Amino acid sequence: MKTTFSLILALCLMKISAHSQILKPVTWSYAAKKTSPSTATVFIRATVEEGWHLYSQFIKEGGPVKTTFSFPSSNAYSLIGVTAEPKAVAKYEPSFKMEVSYFERSVIFQQKIRLKGKTASVQGSVEFMVCNDKQCLPPEQVNFSIPIK
Repeated sequence: MKTTFSLILALCLMKISAHSQILKPVTWSYAAKKTSPSTATVFIRATVEEGWHLYSQFIKEGGPVKTTFSFPSSNAYSLIGVTAEPKAVAKYEPSFKMEVSYFERSVIFQQKIRLKGKTASVQGSVEFMVCNDKQCLPPEQVNFSIPIK
């Protein structure tokens, strides 16, 4: 009897764990291109699964967590301006009771930098939040390192 109960419990737990997979609807990729001997542009691409959307950097207070890029200061480079993004979809979202801007499928963010030498490795992180029509995932932070040669 104990063995049968243990076997049934183990099978139930395996079934639950098989269905409770971690959702990761965004993948990030990175590239850089020198634009002159002393400048470069860093490209940060988010690929978003169908049905999900990633929020813009420009969301008003009271809405979802906006996408935020952080670049610690470096002796190898300095930032030129702020991180640029293409035009986002703007739509009223009843769950936040406001108009929000977001991206679907993919988006490429760009950051211009001034090099202080011939090469550099741009370090940073991106904090972001994604939602679909049923749920929002908690904000996530991803670190990156982008070499410039």
